[in-house]
Amino acid sequence: MKIQKIWTLSLSKGPNLGVTLGASTSSATGSHTFSTGLTIVKQVKRKKISTHAFRVVNPVRIDLQKWRNKMKQIKNILAVLLSSALLTACTSGDKKPRLSLFIGVDISGSFVQGKHFDDSIEFLATYIYSHLNGYGGLEVPRVMFVGSIGGAKADEPKTFFPIQTFQNKSIEEIKEKLVEIFPKNKLNPFTDYNAFFQQVALTVKKRNLVLRPISVVMLSDGIPDVKKDGKTDFRSLDLKPLETLSRNVTVRVLYTNAVVGQNWQTKVKRKRVKVWTQDDEVMVTWKDPKIFLPDSSFAFAEQEKFFAWVQDNVDFGVRATRVD
Repeated sequence: MKIQKIWTLSLSKGPNLGVTLGASTSSATGSHTFSTGLTIVKQVKRKKISTHAFRVVNPVRIDLQKWRNKMKQIKNILAVLLSSALLTACTSGDKKPRLSLFIGVDISGSFVQGKHFDDSIEFLATYIYSHLNGYGGLEVPRVMFVGSIGGAKADEPKTFFPIQTFQNKSIEEIKEKLVEIFPKNKLNPFTDYNAFFQQVALTVKKRNLVLRPISVVMLSDGIPDVKKDGKTDFRSLDLKPLETLSRNVTVRVLYTNAVVGQNWQTKVKRKRVKVWTQDDEVMVTWKDPKIFLPDSSFAFAEQEKFFAWVQDNVDFGVRATRVD
């Protein structure tokens, strides 16, 4: 008796992948069909089948594990592309400034009548202009206030001029405004750093600027008026009002001499507040032709050496040092 057996493999396409394996046998006594697949399992047993004829229709080899791995790779690639797109969208927008910049100018007789007051005003005008425009990577302040240090008596509050007073002005216009605010013929007889620190702290709290980075820049000889045993008492300087405002508070005292600067850094009690001083002999070098290019043909944005000098000597990121 001659028996013929035919195997077929079919693949169905669509949203669901289906594979069906079927076979048919035929003999003189009749034909029988069975199929095995995902839904139908049907077997027909035959005895003494001695001759087999095989024919495969549409041979397809499916490696499901390989297919799953490919799909996983595609998903990972899509996830990376989506993350990159979202990150680009988030960073492409204008980043809001965070820095709170407070500037104090010492108009006591000792500093105003000294040899560096005019230079300090000129530098301050250039410094403010550079920061407001973000030149050379200098941080643009979110808020800025400019006021005098001290007054006619101890604990006297002074006017803080806001950032709008100096925005949209040239360096010369900013300088003119500073000369108007700090005239040399109206001196403060009392240099009160503590009152200035208290006013900074009060402004930060009222303006809801707590926890933002704070930079307090003071143009001063750095010599307090408080004496103890006939000597200048640097221990009387009180930074406590600034301690809890932010984790990043820096007090920068510019135009001191070397001895006064060292006293600020080693004797002023503090925990978190960072203190940076710069000597007057270093400060006056900002106008060096090799640092600040005098050629007016250069655009101010091209004063890269000056911006680098500011970052290294004024805006230097000093570490916190606890002094008890």
